[in-house]
Amino acid sequence: MIKRDERSLNNMDNNTVNYEEIIEERVGKVFESMRPRTSDADMERLEDAFRLAREAHAPQVRKTGEPYILHPIAVAYIAAEELRLDVNSVIAAFLHDVVEDTRHSLQEIKARFGDDVAYLVKVLTKPEKSYYDMSKQIDNFKQMLNSMQRDIRPIFVKLADRLHNMRTLSSMKPDKQMKIAGETDYFYAPLANRLGLYYIKTELENLSFKFRCPRDYEEISRLIEVDREQQKERLERFRLQIEETLVEAGINAEVKVEYRHPYSIWRKMRRYGDDFNHLKYRHFTEITFKVPENGDEKAEALKIYSTLTDTFKEKPGGYSNYIDSPKENGYQSIHVKLLPDFGRWQEVHISSERMAEDSHHGLTTRHSQEYIARWLHKFRSVLRDISTREVGIDFMEKVTALFYNDNIMVFSPHRKTIMLPQKASVLDFAYEISTEHGDHAKYARINGFLASVLEPLRSGDVVEIFTDPEVHPTLERLAGVVTYKARKAIESYLEKQPVPHFHRCGFCKPIPGEEVVGFREEDSTLTIHKRDCPIVIRLASQQGDNIQSVDYEADGTLYPVTVTIKAVDRVQLFMDIADCISRKLNLNIENYNSTVENYIATIEISFGIHSFDELETIIKSISEIDGIDEVKRKLD
Repeated sequence: MIKRDERSLNNMDNNTVNYEEIIEERVGKVFESMRPRTSDADMERLEDAFRLAREAHAPQVRKTGEPYILHPIAVAYIAAEELRLDVNSVIAAFLHDVVEDTRHSLQEIKARFGDDVAYLVKVLTKPEKSYYDMSKQIDNFKQMLNSMQRDIRPIFVKLADRLHNMRTLSSMKPDKQMKIAGETDYFYAPLANRLGLYYIKTELENLSFKFRCPRDYEEISRLIEVDREQQKERLERFRLQIEETLVEAGINAEVKVEYRHPYSIWRKMRRYGDDFNHLKYRHFTEITFKVPENGDEKAEALKIYSTLTDTFKEKPGGYSNYIDSPKENGYQSIHVKLLPDFGRWQEVHISSERMAEDSHHGLTTRHSQEYIARWLHKFRSVLRDISTREVGIDFMEKVTALFYNDNIMVFSPHRKTIMLPQKASVLDFAYEISTEHGDHAKYARINGFLASVLEPLRSGDVVEIFTDPEVHPTLERLAGVVTYKARKAIESYLEKQPVPHFHRCGFCKPIPGEEVVGFREEDSTLTIHKRDCPIVIRLASQQGDNIQSVDYEADGTLYPVTVTIKAVDRVQLFMDIADCISRKLNLNIENYNSTVENYIATIEISFGIHSFDELETIIKSISEIDGIDEVKRKLD
């Protein structure tokens, strides 16, 4: 069944666009990329695949109004040039939508291009059926994941497809953008990372952020450009100093300054609770060196490290050697923090040209294969187990809990060993002991020190759980666990609780005026989430049809918030702040806490607000008080 828009291209206003030239130019780049590493016979097959795709998609156009064939060409180019895939994978990229969206069959593709291409196209074709075992989205994920038992190539072609879809997502409606961006952030970007495709992972994350939270994206992008202009002179001076130092030492290397992308900066701001101006390492200096003939990569990297630390002061504890201990996705480099003449630590990455190339192409490079193959072997064994036991959302939760994490080993006070995925919390540990411990866990001691039950664990931690029968599972706790067992127990408890017709997400706690989205629950109630809420991102990736746009306006309800203030302490500072909030803004202060250390005051104030705009007005008003350096909303 043909599902794409089949408007005739003759009905389009193409007077100013010569699509024939564009098609020939772009497909020519695919052929140019493949020709140096492809036989004449396979080049003929590749060209034949393009001809079939062009004929099959001829009546169809994309939402942008362009001929649909430009999409398969773009996917084939990403597969050929950016991922360096084999010829059958690039043929499958040309044909990946033919069976799903036109009248051509798998049997025809098999007869024309062989069993291998037919298999790849089959995996890339969404199953069309009247009943889905889970949901259409999850069934599609499972089909792709199951293919990894046999062959990793369909996943690479699918990542190429997803990357082009994200690059052209602006033509979609906002709710469709949220669905596709949620899938990308939840599933495809982490998958690209684990396959060693750092640059594709970064682009997918950033594009997802752009469409999920456009206001935050635009604001951080603006701040990056402002900072780039302000720091340009001294960063260029630092770059030239490094370059000159390396030249004097006879080292052949390229030195450049790279700013982190908006999503990476936003994530760091959330992680550390900093605003943009107080965030460290918004950029880094990248050194990419050529290995001398008959030279050794590691020796050359260490030579650069030694040369630089002879010139610049090195930050204690700021050295990381990912050459000897690569990340599980195969990433290699030496990271070091150096102090230039303008007195602010700078992050420096030292990589060979081969290491940089591996970051682009991941598992497709021979050097990275040995690292990622270990993870792939581990994942395949896990996938075989959960595929036979789990269905529906439980399947995806189990996969994502184990798919993207390495194991850590933690202990009970009685020396019982418990294996958990990385990023597991104390609460995950409690549920591994028993459901009773997890449901009523109040606090813990990690290595003898007091800790929250949502505190993340590290390998080797000794954990003691303290319970209270008055404590019960909450949505906040659901967002703070990663194991299937913990999620299952919390969800089971919450399902038994009465559900209001309309409510706010208890984790992200949205306020009227923030960027929000609605999720229609199974009982038809609507839950309002902030667009950056990890819960709704997960839901959008699995049940995207339940995502809908909502109007969330102030209605007189007061929402509790806490702001954190940092200021130079002085006489009457508290009185000025209290006067601003109570008299000028007519708000009731519910809680006030202040500490002063070496003349620096850190203050937390809690009060109720009606909207996000009101909160921004409050923060602006407080910021204008003499001596105040920083005001920000405290996130739970």
